[in-house]
Amino acid sequence: MTGVDSVPAPAPPGGGRPRRPPGPSRAGTPVLLARMASDRLAVMTEAAATYGDAVRLPLGPKTLYFFNHPDHIRRVLTDNSANYHKGIGLVHARRALGDGLLTSEGPLWRAQRKVIQPAFQPRRINRQIGAIGEEALLLADRLRRSAGAGAVDIRQEMTGLTLGVLGRSLLDADLGAYESIGEAFEIVQDQAVFEMMSLSSVPTWVPLPLQLRFRKARAELNRIVAALAREREQHPASDGTRDDVLSRLIDATADERDPAVRQNRMRDELITLLLAGHDTTASTLNWTLYLLDRHPEAGDRVRAEVDEVLGDRLPTIEDFHRLTYTSMVLQEVMRLYPAVWLLPRRALAADEIGGYRVPAGADVVLCPYTLHRHPDFWEDPDRFDPERFAKGRSADRHRYSYVPFGAGPRVCVGSSLGMMEATVVLAVLLRRLRLSVPPGHKVRAEPMLTLRVKGGLPMTVEARN
Repeated sequence: MTGVDSVPAPAPPGGGRPRRPPGPSRAGTPVLLARMASDRLAVMTEAAATYGDAVRLPLGPKTLYFFNHPDHIRRVLTDNSANYHKGIGLVHARRALGDGLLTSEGPLWRAQRKVIQPAFQPRRINRQIGAIGEEALLLADRLRRSAGAGAVDIRQEMTGLTLGVLGRSLLDADLGAYESIGEAFEIVQDQAVFEMMSLSSVPTWVPLPLQLRFRKARAELNRIVAALAREREQHPASDGTRDDVLSRLIDATADERDPAVRQNRMRDELITLLLAGHDTTASTLNWTLYLLDRHPEAGDRVRAEVDEVLGDRLPTIEDFHRLTYTSMVLQEVMRLYPAVWLLPRRALAADEIGGYRVPAGADVVLCPYTLHRHPDFWEDPDRFDPERFAKGRSADRHRYSYVPFGAGPRVCVGSSLGMMEATVVLAVLLRRLRLSVPPGHKVRAEPMLTLRVKGGLPMTVEARN
């Protein structure tokens, strides 16, 4: 990295005076800012390789404190989590996403979590496995009809699939009736990242093409949320036992007298839930299909396991727990390409992390993408090796060296549903299909709110007998 003003240095020994983390000089800020805009993953990777587990990154008016050791992760996310609120990027993304579960803090966040948490109880989630299998089978049949007809954009197909699953499993609603919803979410995510990179310095009224598209997308999502709520209120469960998220949000906002405020609350929470819930799983499935194409021996092993466990059946909850190698593959994919690749926080009060001082108000970032490739905790870290997650090899690993769903009080509320969905979808697709990236096509990562496949994922389809 350019503009070095200090060399990598280990954390001071216990009892020593806290130091300032090393990092590039502020003179290199223009170059660093340009690189953050064009290749954020490379910046974080090089920072960790050059300076170690604690790095100070000057970015214009901001200074990021980047920590990359499992003990640091535990300090921020668990041991002293009350001192760390959502930070740079997510704060600014609030202009695009509103005050949903992803961006809210304090009493509002706790109230939102209390409303949504029961919909993710294990018994309720386990009952959704049939709906997931049915949606996956519909996709498999649709892709099968494309066999021999050229490449299909799997990223787009996975977006539709995961939205369909989310609608059925969490909202008890058919999101397929709203064809524009996937594109609207993509525009909202683009706007959120723009807000993050610009630190919300561009007024929303400036008629940039991106912001004009965002206004239309936001209006469309408002329309969809209103339609979903109206349909649910007009057709409630006859016995009053509906326990889905949509019904819970309607009940939680029933006492709000101002219809506009009620609409905004429901919109913010549903947009956040739907965006986070579908995009993370879709991203994981995209990267899984890509890596299994790159490593066909692993793909064949998954198919052999699926054939043995399922035969021609759709998975049951008992089958889900028997798909052990399939689960190991997904865990390894989430190590290499974690959907949530960056965890930004802001220190409310001064702290000490790993012997380094963190000032009050400092912007702290944790990066699962680099943490999951830390050479001190992962042998040959860039190699795809699902066996890392076999019981014998993973038992002694540092608990906080692997955080695909975060950790601590704000651990992802939908992690169990996401893991079950990814496992079932992968099993159903690989049981029936072989999917391959066309020769010569380069797959690149795009670190947005989630770690997406840039520009889509074209794959050709071959049906299995």
